Amino acid sequence: MKRPQPPRPRRAAAALKYTAATDQAPKITATGHGVIAEKIIALARAKGVPIRQDADLVQVLCQLDLRQEIPPSLYQVVAELLAFVYRLNHDYRPLSS
Repeated sequence: MKRPQPPRPRRAAAALKYTAATDQAPKITATGHGVIAEKIIALARAKGVPIRQDADLVQVLCQLDLRQEIPPSLYQVVAELLAFVYRLNHDYRPLSS
């Protein structure tokens, strides 16, 4: 007899945008769960946007409103996320054809 599989946790995603010249803090540009989260992730991959998995952070970000700046309590963790993205962008070397 086959055991029933526990339900898979519903996937969540959040997207941030930060423009140092104009923004005081990163802003929420998209959030979603399930199918919407999958679409956010697929679009990010298609556009070459770095993806970082952090279930705790995405849970908090998904509670914010669209275009809302992240609260000061998240500055440190988001700064670490941005540093990760900047390192990826700096280390990226396209393959020459």
